[in-house]
Amino acid sequence: MTVYVDNYRVPARVGRIRGRWSHLTADTPEELHAFAERIGLLRSWYQDKGDGRWHYDVTDAKRDAAIALGARSIDIREMGAITSARARAVREARK
Repeated sequence: MTVYVDNYRVPARVGRIRGRWSHLTADTPEELHAFAERIGLLRSWYQDKGDGRWHYDVTDAKRDAAIALGARSIDIREMGAITSARARAVREARK
């Protein structure tokens, strides 16, 4: 299993939480959910619009926890390449 967390770290306020936010994804949704649970993310925070770009948004604290548990830290451009490839596969499968 490979879990990825990017270095986006965009400052934002989500609800009552102000922080720097990144994206957490994995090779499969099942792997992602299992890992997200390990770092205390709620399943309701999962984002999936059905286009292959599924992920969780994570604050720096959760990003650090993910890396400590073995997530691979990647550049935002690499995250874009991963999710874009999945999006292409979804589009091809729908043809």
